[in-house]
Amino acid sequence: MTITLEPWGPVEPLEPALSVRQVLALERVLAGEPEVVAGAGQLDRPVRWVHVAEAADVGVMLSGGEMVLTTGVLLAGDENAQTEYIQSLHRAEAAAVVLGLGRAFPAPPAVMRRAAERCGLPMVVLHRPFPFAELTEEVQSRLVRRKFAAVSLSEAVRTTLTGLITAGAPLQPLLDVIAQHAACPVVVTNLAHRVLATAGERSAVDDVLRDWERIARQAGGSEGDGWIRAELGGRGERWGQIMLCGHRGDTAGGRLLADRAAEALVLHRMLGGASAHTWEEQSAQSLLTDLISGVVPARQLLPRARAAGLPVNRRTFVPLVVRDGDSAQLERMLRLLGMPGLVAELADGATAVLLSLARDQDAEALAAHFAARLRTESGESRTVVAAADPRTVWEDVPAGLREARHVADAVADSSAALDLPAVVRLKDVHLRGLVRLLRDDPHVQSFAERELDGLLCAAGDDLLAVLRTYLATGRNKSRTAQLHHVSRPALYRRLEAIEGRLGVDLDDFEQAASVHIALLAHDAQQG
Repeated sequence: MTITLEPWGPVEPLEPALSVRQVLALERVLAGEPEVVAGAGQLDRPVRWVHVAEAADVGVMLSGGEMVLTTGVLLAGDENAQTEYIQSLHRAEAAAVVLGLGRAFPAPPAVMRRAAERCGLPMVVLHRPFPFAELTEEVQSRLVRRKFAAVSLSEAVRTTLTGLITAGAPLQPLLDVIAQHAACPVVVTNLAHRVLATAGERSAVDDVLRDWERIARQAGGSEGDGWIRAELGGRGERWGQIMLCGHRGDTAGGRLLADRAAEALVLHRMLGGASAHTWEEQSAQSLLTDLISGVVPARQLLPRARAAGLPVNRRTFVPLVVRDGDSAQLERMLRLLGMPGLVAELADGATAVLLSLARDQDAEALAAHFAARLRTESGESRTVVAAADPRTVWEDVPAGLREARHVADAVADSSAALDLPAVVRLKDVHLRGLVRLLRDDPHVQSFAERELDGLLCAAGDDLLAVLRTYLATGRNKSRTAQLHHVSRPALYRRLEAIEGRLGVDLDDFEQAASVHIALLAHDAQQG
């Protein structure tokens, strides 16, 4: 299925909520000549609402984040009431208190100012008469507009994500949309803080992942710094979380966006079904595929590997490729043997395994132990585990994975597979391995076409199969006749036909070797 995503333009984050400082900078407020007399260090507090109140016990009517406007008419002449008024606002977590000077208080009251300073509550006095209704109207309208913008963005994101899920999109396009709206890196983790997927500008994501373990554990609860998280789970069970890392906009808007993203990811996972790869497998597959392809430099992938839970400091890396291996079984095997590593399915029935071992461990012995246990557990004696030499430098891992993949390809469908060791290395695949390495060379392709030209047609398919068996068995006519269920005289006639079409004498060692190499090259190119 092909998923077509609509192009997105630049997405601006929601503006932060109005702070006390921003409210005081409004033109209507400046007309009242505001003066901050206490709590000047707390002016960046967000203002959730504006409330006009004269009652001495106003705190019981607040829920936090309000800027309270008062003339203090009920507090004049009672210093205890003034102190309790400020303390009540502090307990209610009010954003600030604004006192209009006038008949009740012609000058800033010292008792209230000292109490506010002790509590860290911003206290502002207005030196000129000022209609509180104008201030409440101005601030409330701005707050409502921000709230509406946040809800509109939330619904737009929900609609987009639902459309992607309905179309069968994989996880990454969903995260890309979330990151674009959030204008910051997005990280999905399991409960152990292991990174399962990321989205956002690559350099910014790498900065987040570079010291992920420490950052993730310290980020809990610090949403004021733009770290906003939402839990992932369903049916009473938590299994991960999504994090907006360094969200620059309004915290409430970011929280709404994170919640919408979490809803979509839970739905995506539930609709994926039991047959779909888990996100952990997708994460490992993406990482190992990028390593093998070499499109992304290995050094740039190091933060992803570390964040995915792979030990990378002072380690020995063993690249393996298993033919016809079951990724779930290989994951279980690693856990059973206590070997840290990543597992990812590749194309054509191959599965990559990257082991990360301590420097003092015998890497080759452990690889052999892994292969032996795999054969025992699977009950399949033909299971082939291809390996590259251990690497102690991370930048050498991609070449190692490609070498292991090459070795696995070289022994694929080989009649000699039964004679190979449990762990197959480059030295074990001999000529077949060399031809596999050179199969994309134009000279090798031209050589194969030239040598086999008489058989490379529909009418020559049967003769090509006979030639392949004859050469693979060491030119054993009896064995070839047996494998093709024909009599020896019939086989002789076919061999004569092959020699006639190719213009060679298969009894001549050099000519037979040349044809054999050409056939290996042809099969490698077809594979």
